[in-house]
Amino acid sequence: MMLEADGFIVQTYTDGESALQGLLSRPVDLVVLDIKMPRMDGIELLQRLRNRSQIPVIILSSKDEEIDQLMGLRLGADDYITKPFSQRLLLERIRALLRRHEVNKAENDGGINNGLVIRGALTLDDMRHQCRWHDQDIQLTVTEFLLTKALATRPGLVKSRDQLIDAAYGENIYVDDRTIDSHIKRIRKKFRQIDPEFNKIETLYGIGYRYKED
Repeated sequence: MMLEADGFIVQTYTDGESALQGLLSRPVDLVVLDIKMPRMDGIELLQRLRNRSQIPVIILSSKDEEIDQLMGLRLGADDYITKPFSQRLLLERIRALLRRHEVNKAENDGGINNGLVIRGALTLDDMRHQCRWHDQDIQLTVTEFLLTKALATRPGLVKSRDQLIDAAYGENIYVDDRTIDSHIKRIRKKFRQIDPEFNKIETLYGIGYRYKED
């Protein structure tokens, strides 16, 4: 009711299995997902969705333990909000994630043309939301794509976690630092499935991350 009153068209599902079938047959712009559901829980649904789709996903759950949040993010959720929650917070997170999913404006910077970032073996294409490493596709979520782009746009320059939060989530959105760490681990894992020697994203402990210059 809250989302529809704000102008969204909403499709609801009563269990995980019907949600999976519906989301694959009738794709939507964004999924708000609970963990505790009958027939298929939210974690399994998220895993199966990620095998087929990079649709933006927000987990909205009463499971507020850190391990649950980290698991959700590592499995590919773009955001995790715990219950009880502020309706205004949820609306702002949804709007922010939808904005991030839209085509980014082309940036006039070295190596960036018409939304294209090329750094050695890495190619990021905003228009197609496509990431390629050594000419092989890597399926990144919206958040993962924007974090990779933020690092690759300025190779050699250290990006703090706060700067990466702004790049991926937008300003005035609070996200725990560990959320960024979880996303970076998942990004590295995806690249290493293609190239076990991938080491372009460096951690500078206590400072942030950077993309190694060629």
